[in-house]
Amino acid sequence: MADPVDQEIDAIRVVLGALTPLSEKARVSVLAYVTQRLDLVSASASTPKVTARTATSPSPTPTPPGPASAQHIKQFKEEKRPRSDNEMAALVAYYLGNVVSPEQRKATVNIKDIETYFKIAEFPLPQQLRVTLPNAKNAGYFDLAGDGEYKLNAVGHNLVAHSMPRGGLTTSAKAGARAKRTARKRTGTGNRRTSR
Repeated sequence: MADPVDQEIDAIRVVLGALTPLSEKARVSVLAYVTQRLDLVSASASTPKVTARTATSPSPTPTPPGPASAQHIKQFKEEKRPRSDNEMAALVAYYLGNVVSPEQRKATVNIKDIETYFKIAEFPLPQQLRVTLPNAKNAGYFDLAGDGEYKLNAVGHNLVAHSMPRGGLTTSAKAGARAKRTARKRTGTGNRRTSR
């Protein structure tokens, strides 16, 4: 006869195996149904702990970044404002490697990813889509990973994480500096006229 502890461990393995591929919402739904179906009223005090732990366990990594963890690629593109196909390709790779949920993350991208995410983000498709990743690699943003796959390198990562949007906040600063220079020139010109 099987040991009850061994049976419990086997049951846990089966449940974890069945729940792991599901989304957080589906996991919570399945656990709630099973709890109700098996009439586990006495265990209901411990069930919320299991449910909460299961619901949050797949996303401890994206929780600290905050809003970016649930950010849509179109919003991410609008926030980062890529100015070229190369920058947008780097943005797609960064998005798939860091922003999407852990189950959807990819370490490399290919031409199909570029086409799909350019369309979803409503970024204009390049005329020659097939050269987009090689061009972005030549620009220094990617390393070749083989079989048409490209991996975002440190330069590409830093571009998206730290340098985009390029000129976003500095545009207003430049406008302010221009206004100050113009005001100084006017003051300087006025002084010269007065001194003559």
